[in-house]
Amino acid sequence: QVQLVESGGGSVQAGGSLRLSCARSGYIGSYHCMGWFRQAPGKEREGVTAIYTSGGRSGSTYYADSVKGRFTISQDVAKNTLSLQMNSLKPEDTAMYYCAARPGTCDAAYGPFADEYKYWGQGTQVTVSS
Repeated sequence: QVQLVESGGGSVQAGGSLRLSCARSGYIGSYHCMGWFRQAPGKEREGVTAIYTSGGRSGSTYYADSVKGRFTISQDVAKNTLSLQMNSLKPEDTAMYYCAARPGTCDAAYGPFADEYKYWGQGTQVTVSS
């Protein structure tokens, strides 16, 4: 059993920052990807960023064009935690943000695809006001 729990969401003004965290429990293996997805009402779920773990070491990362230069994904492999530092937030970043995990060999450089991720957190709301 793998469980993911997000935290750190909230309401901020445009230009502000938030740091999201995802705690993972259960066994997923030393080869996997973890990522962040987001979904706003009436919009398609979007892969925001992902990071690959290979042999227990952090590997390649992916960022959607809309967040490059503003968001940074990181993880502590030993502690089974994933973080998303979100800077220079924009109103269009408003969404429910989900942590997700995909066991096995993968390459985050090619982007996260929601239907390939097996485990999901409950989501944490991020609201950015003008």
